[in-house]
Formats: sequence, C-alpha cells, structure tokens
Amino acid sequence: MPHTSTTPPALQDGDLLAAIDLGSNSFHMVIARYTLGQLRVVDRLRETVRMADGLDGKGGLSAEARQRALECLARFGQRIRGIPPVRVRALATNTVRQLRSPQAFLMPAETALGHAIEVVSGREEARLIYLGVAHAQPPKPDQRRLVIDIGGGSTEFIIGQGMQTLERESLQAGCIASTRRFFPGGKLSKKRWKDALTEIGAEFQQFATKYRSLGWDEALGSSGTHKAISEICASMKLSKGAITAEALPQLRDELLKAKRIEDIDLPGLSPDRRPIIAGGILVLEAAFHALGLQKLLVSKAAMREGILYDILGRASENDLRDESVDALTQRYGIDTVQADRVQRTAMDLFGQVEKAWNLDPDDARMLGWAARLHELGLMIAHSGYHVHGSYVLENSDIAGFSRQEQQLLAALVRSHRRNVSKSAFDALPERLLLPARRMTALLRLAVLLNRAHEDSPMPALELSADDNRLSLILPQAYIDARPLLRADLIGETDGMAGLGILFRPFVA
Repeated sequence: MPHTSTTPPALQDGDLLAAIDLGSNSFHMVIARYTLGQLRVVDRLRETVRMADGLDGKGGLSAEARQRALECLARFGQRIRGIPPVRVRALATNTVRQLRSPQAFLMPAETALGHAIEVVSGREEARLIYLGVAHAQPPKPDQRRLVIDIGGGSTEFIIGQGMQTLERESLQAGCIASTRRFFPGGKLSKKRWKDALTEIGAEFQQFATKYRSLGWDEALGSSGTHKAISEICASMKLSKGAITAEALPQLRDELLKAKRIEDIDLPGLSPDRRPIIAGGILVLEAAFHALGLQKLLVSKAAMREGILYDILGRASENDLRDESVDALTQRYGIDTVQADRVQRTAMDLFGQVEKAWNLDPDDARMLGWAARLHELGLMIAHSGYHVHGSYVLENSDIAGFSRQEQQLLAALVRSHRRNVSKSAFDALPERLLLPARRMTALLRLAVLLNRAHEDSPMPALELSADDNRLSLILPQAYIDARPLLRADLIGETDGMAGLGILFRPFVA
C-alpha cells in the first residue's frame, strides 16, 4: 500500500493515456484507451528527428536538431491536447542526458508539447524497456529473459524474470553515436570495423561476465534497429526474422562492400535507416560476441509501451516508487517510527494549505516520500546529514523515478533543516520551483514539530497560507510545556525567509 495519504485519481473506463519517448534517433508517441482493466492502443506516431546528430561533443545541440525536435513535439502536442496531464508522460533519454544545459532545450520543448518532459537515467530507461517488452510478450513466471535495446545514443541491456528486472545496464553505444564515432566522414573499411568491434567489446566486458553467469532462457531485441536488422536478414534469406550468430557476419560483410555509408545497399533497408545502420549492426555484433548469443528474437514493444504501463501503475496502488522508497528506508536504516510521525504531520499540514497554495496529488506524494527519507543521511554521518541524504537521492539509480523527481526529492531533503542553500533548487525546472519551496516549508515544519520524537498525539494544528505567507497556530498549553519547540518556531522565521516565505507562529 502507498504510504502517502493522497492517491492519484483512479483510471476510469474509457480514459486515454499517452506515452512520448524522445529518443536520440526517433520520437515516438503511443496513445491507448483504458478499457475493462486493459490498455488498447488507438494511435501511434513516429518521426525521425535524429537529435543525436545535433550533439557537438561539448553538450551543445545544433539549431537544426533543436528545430526538428520542437516541430515534432508541437505536432504531438496537437494530438494529445485533450488528455489530462496526469495521464501523459513524456520521457527524454540519452541525448538530453548529454546536454550541457538540458533546461535550455526542455523549456521550449515543454511549451511545444504542452506537457512536462522528464529526463530518465539509462537504468530507468532499461527498466521501462523491459516493462514494455514483458507486457507485449508475457513471459512464463520462472523464465529469464535478456532484452537488448539499441537506441540512437545508448544501448540498454536487461535481464529480467517475469515482470521484474534483475540486472540493468546502459552504455554509450547507440547506432547514431557509434556510426559517428567509428566511421567519421562516412568511410567504411574492414580495419575500422575490426578496431571498433574490439573497442566496443571491451566496454561490454564490464558487465558481460555477470550477465553470462546469471543466464537467460531467451533473448529479445527491442527498438527500430533490431527490427531493421531483422528485416534485412529476412530479405537476404539469412533467417526467417530472428537475428542469428551465423547471419550477422554475412550481413556485415555485405555492408562493408560499400566503401562509404551513403553507398550502403542492403535488401530490405529503408532509406531513413541507411545513415545509421552501420553503427547498429556494429553494436549488435559486439553484443553477440560479448554475451555469447546465438539467436535474438525481435520484440515489437519498446520503452514507449513501458511508459504506458508505468502510468497504469502510478494510477493504482502499484506505484513502483513506493517500493523504491521502502527499499531506501531499509538500506539506510531509517527510523521508520519517526518517519511515520513526520509524514503524518506533513500530510496534515499539506491538507490544510493545498488549495491556497495550488498543490496537487503529485506534490502530496513527493512530500510524503521526502518525509519518509529526510533522515536517510544519518547512516553516513550526523553532521550535515541533510546534505548527505540529498546527495544520495540525487545520484542513485532509484527505480520508478525520473531525474527531475530525484532532484526534487533531493532538494526537499537538502532544505528540511538549517539555512536553505541558495543553490538547493538550481537543478529543478522552473515549473517545479514554487511548489518545491512550498513543500519544503511544510516538511521543515513537520520535522520541527516532531523533533522531540514524542509518542504522544500531536495536538490540533491550524495552518493557513496566502501566497508567500504561512501562519501556524498551536494550543497555548502545548507550547508552554515545550520551550525548545517555542524557540525553534520563532527561529524558523529565518529559515522560511530563505524560501521566500513569511512565517508567523502563533498560539491559541
């Protein structure tokens, strides 16, 4: 059961959901209708954007790639204009992860789409890929699967059992990135291929031994790269759709008959795949060698389908983020009794000001998780534990959370005590700044009110808010019996000022 008291609005029969995948090569959107507990796809859109082609190696993005992306997102936005934001998730992957200033792209991108865009880590991307594949082709409960997804900028490797992932890896070796890296100027040769295979193979070795020892019953390839290679294999009569260890060398030799990328002429290869197919085949051949693969089947599903099922989970009591917060609580030995106290108080305060401060159920869940994790850093050191906890939350791979969500959690935990750092909220997109400051104010009060770790019930609290003002009323007798709390509340006026909030504590 979720720990937070505010749950998302339940899905109703007929509701539409939309998943947008801002990949390094293509942007995809899938729209599905929730019917009788199932998702039924009603529309799919795909555009070749080639964002990764616009990267300059220093975290910059070319104006042309940026414009292609914004125009595509504007078209996607027109299609989903009537779908509520809570039913839409747009996720950006490797290319946006590599940008020097992601917000410079994300702000106009969100405006074009009309919805928030989140950035996910490589391992979270891997989890969503596996989720999509597992739902599209349900495995047997005890069956282990290897899933490989070769994107434009990165390649994800996942071993899963049933619907759960066991291992997740993401490497900087996608079809666009590898084509640019190993075949500069579009020149192809057997020597370049051999050298590239050695270099990529060495990178794969960092996890290949672990994967091979764990093992799998079948291997699946996800994404357009695998589909394209499968179609070429079938057209060349090398296989009947699967990609095999025998077919790949023949495919590679046929490709290398062309001396330049623009001269590649493989049966079944579409024109839009020609500029990047060399990198895709190269990465796949390296994966076959490193993992000892003999056959790879092709899945029609990918991350976009995984995003849809993730929305479904978030709209139910199966939000993976709750499990991840519980796992962090156990791993870092957090005092769950105190965490419960702080969370109950935070939710009480939230309920009293949510309308005045225009906070929503997503804010409630985030505040609840921050309350549960605010003492995470105590495992590292008591001194500055809020800073230690913030660092862990921002830099860990936490399943179910996007980068922005982790950055928001980190900002709340970083700012729940002592002076608020001027840079505490710098990583957050502008749309999250005001709710983040307001949630921080509520968390600070909840922690302060429970500083004594008392088991006795909290008295009735009266909290009111108006724009940048916050007033708290406590019973006179309660305050008189707790001089330290009185001093803390008076001192909190300075702490709140760091959030741009005028705080006034009173007694009834």
